[in-house]
Amino acid sequence: MSEDLPLSGMKVLLIDDSNTIRRSGEIFLSQAGCQVILAEDGFDGLAKVVDNQPDVIFVDVMMPRLDGYQTCALIKKNQHFRNTPVIMLTSKDTLFDRARGKLVGADQYLLKPFNKKSLIEAVIMHTQEKKEADYGH
Repeated sequence: MSEDLPLSGMKVLLIDDSNTIRRSGEIFLSQAGCQVILAEDGFDGLAKVVDNQPDVIFVDVMMPRLDGYQTCALIKKNQHFRNTPVIMLTSKDTLFDRARGKLVGADQYLLKPFNKKSLIEAVIMHTQEKKEADYGH
């Protein structure tokens, strides 16, 4: 049974201004056993980070008001959440974008449109590292 739900019990926050992206991300991650929290923009996302303390955060790069880089930077500047993996979602994948993501502390870049496999693999990659690091202490 656990084979079917590799991410059972994981709490994932998906911040994206596109309803389609939020919906498909929610379906893919829920099917893998995640508890999915959705946010429409950076401000909404930051509030939900504090309220829900997710294990992994996906954040869209291009959003109104507070873009993904600003959102990621604010999460990473917070002592309590700086070790939470932040995965940038983007349709633009240039060297400049990746460099900018690194500067604000992004843990990974994922190209849109993503598929179920790439989303789940990203969560597994970042949560396994955390589990091993927690176990080591």
